Amino acid sequence: MSSTASTQTGQNAQRLTLVEAIQDGLYTEMSQDDSVVVLGEDVGKNGGVFRATDQLYEEFGEDRVIDTPLAEAGIIGASIGLAQTGMKPVPEMQFMGFMYPAFDQIVSHAARLRSRSQGQYSVPMVIRAPYGGGIRAPEHHSESKEAFFVHEPGLKVVSPSTPYDAKGLLAASIHDPDPVIFLEPKLIYRAFREDVPTKPYEVSLSEAAVRREGSDISVYTWGAMTRPALIAAENLSQSHGIEVEVIDLRTLSPLDVATITDSFKKTGRAAIVHEAPKTGGLGAEIATTIQEEALVHQEAPIKRIAGFDAPMPLHSLEDYYLPQAVRIQDGIRETVDF
Repeated sequence: MSSTASTQTGQNAQRLTLVEAIQDGLYTEMSQDDSVVVLGEDVGKNGGVFRATDQLYEEFGEDRVIDTPLAEAGIIGASIGLAQTGMKPVPEMQFMGFMYPAFDQIVSHAARLRSRSQGQYSVPMVIRAPYGGGIRAPEHHSESKEAFFVHEPGLKVVSPSTPYDAKGLLAASIHDPDPVIFLEPKLIYRAFREDVPTKPYEVSLSEAAVRREGSDISVYTWGAMTRPALIAAENLSQSHGIEVEVIDLRTLSPLDVATITDSFKKTGRAAIVHEAPKTGGLGAEIATTIQEEALVHQEAPIKRIAGFDAPMPLHSLEDYYLPQAVRIQDGIRETVDF
């Protein structure tokens, strides 16, 4: 594939952005397995609203890269049917805020088919959806409602924060026998590049990543919030000598409880950073998990640094809504100084 913006750094890797890594991951999996098909609004000739499916139509044709009507419930319903006939559909929701019409198909059918059929059938399907704010998009284009899907048994939920992980987690998701919600942080679609192997590989759906080691507090985050969390950690190390351990969860359901609790047992303090509204967010689940598994190691109240309990505001207030490095630093210092 002649990737639109990739830069070859050698025979074994390319310097890719996150969205290019997803495009490369789709190409890699479709090249290896004829049962992998892509479908969604404008994914074909147009290459997708963010170009994640660019050139796939030319490479694999209209039978495997399928433009659909603007009908999210139909896209997911058709994907469930395809999965039952031996295919591995990868439907694209143009934005996470457009998933609500398909919610019933996802939680009432895709998530339950294995249980409903007592293991006779499963739904090997990966629902890709750009999510989150920060790109000055209109209403319903900046949702961060991962908690909806984490709450539903039968679904796995994944969110990469790097190009390397994007390709590897996507491969693991496509190979998984059950439905996966693959949430792509569009704020960092083109924020940076890193080396991504040209060969096929997987990143496990069961392992969080320790992005930075520290001894004073553990910060748990994922997706686009990983970068401001790392910036805050470096700033605090230089300005106050506070050493922050940053854990990128990568898979939000099921959680890597061992990595979460091992880090907390080392530091005794925790902050959770996410852009979704605070109430009922995944941060509450992580905090409770820590207290259930490692209460005797706790040195301070667990801090949630999150979006506000309001819809994502329009442009001028968007940066205020999202946890930025300064707000993360303030939350970490409050916890460390307790």
